[in-house]
Amino acid sequence: MTDFTKFAGPKLGGALNKLMDDRHSDHLGIKMDTPFTRVLIMLILGAVAVAAYRVIFGLGASTNLNDYWPWGIWIAFDVLGGVAMAAGGFIIAAMVYLLNWKKYKCIVRASILNAFFGYLLAALSITLDIGRSFVIWHPMVMWQVNSIMFIVALHVVAYTSTLATESSPMIFEKLGWNKALGWVNRCMVGIVLFGVLLSLLHQSSLGAVYLIAPSKLSPLWYSKHIPYMFLISAIMMGLSMVSFETILTSKVFNHEAPKDVLDGLAKGVVFFGSFYTLFKFGHVITGPGIGALFTSGFLGFMWLLEMAVGIVIPCVLLAKKSNRADLNTIFVANIMVIVGVLLNRLNVGVFGVSDYANRVGGDYFPSFMELLLTAGMIAFAILGFKVCAKYLNLFPEDHH
Repeated sequence: MTDFTKFAGPKLGGALNKLMDDRHSDHLGIKMDTPFTRVLIMLILGAVAVAAYRVIFGLGASTNLNDYWPWGIWIAFDVLGGVAMAAGGFIIAAMVYLLNWKKYKCIVRASILNAFFGYLLAALSITLDIGRSFVIWHPMVMWQVNSIMFIVALHVVAYTSTLATESSPMIFEKLGWNKALGWVNRCMVGIVLFGVLLSLLHQSSLGAVYLIAPSKLSPLWYSKHIPYMFLISAIMMGLSMVSFETILTSKVFNHEAPKDVLDGLAKGVVFFGSFYTLFKFGHVITGPGIGALFTSGFLGFMWLLEMAVGIVIPCVLLAKKSNRADLNTIFVANIMVIVGVLLNRLNVGVFGVSDYANRVGGDYFPSFMELLLTAGMIAFAILGFKVCAKYLNLFPEDHH
């Protein structure tokens, strides 16, 4: 093992040595030096190079964005999609710390950690997507309370910090910092309550951003209720994401998947998915009309694809009790929900504004550097989760 005291001094280096000491922590048998890990590292290094290139040469040189198409995949996928995938953190935290549903305690740490990485990547994407990345700190000291973008910025910073605090007990346990651990545990209910309020506001405020673009966003997605649609779909996706990672980590890290927990998460997906379906069809019926789904060409197809893949089919699968007892069926349904909600975010952020942008002379397809940065950020989240699973008590045995 590397001796970090040579590089970081005796105090910080000693803490790092203790944190990375796997003699008593590698209870899951996780191997770090694998071909998959090397691929992740290569993608991360590529993303770092792209980020440096973007900061030095600007958005025009590194992306295919333009004045008519100012937001692309970094916003639609990395921010809107990443934040939605992170919704499981506040949901499971509320279940465990506020409602005292103890059976979900075995997944609360992994859920919060996944949410932390999701928000961290969203924050990085926003930083790189704005014109002057070096002034990203301005909203924290230059308040504009009438701006929805200010609300989004404030929520991202506040909730990312909250998630880091909620995840800190694993670090304190590893380092043996019992006083800090005791302080955080005593404050955890208040921290979680604050995080739940922040996340509810933030998930909906991302949808509220598009209320300022009634003439640009297709009527298939534009609605005065879009903030609520974003919130409900994020909850549905958050539950599916937690279920997905629970099944996946049980296979990869060799621990048993809690079937009663997965059954409860699946029921939640069906409940919120059914409510979301009524919301979406109600909007179409009272707005552009059902006929618009079949006369809007590609956009109508994308709306139907989003609903079929992300909501209708998985909800039908999970509504049957026997299917909820089959881990493979739940796993497939989870993937469909995740893909479907990501399609929704891409529809709102990219495809839904394509008609307007094309009419005024704009065109967009992500550049290679945009795609590489996105892939590198996903790789960073996966590798970070793997490192935490190896060195921290992410899946405490006494919770199984």
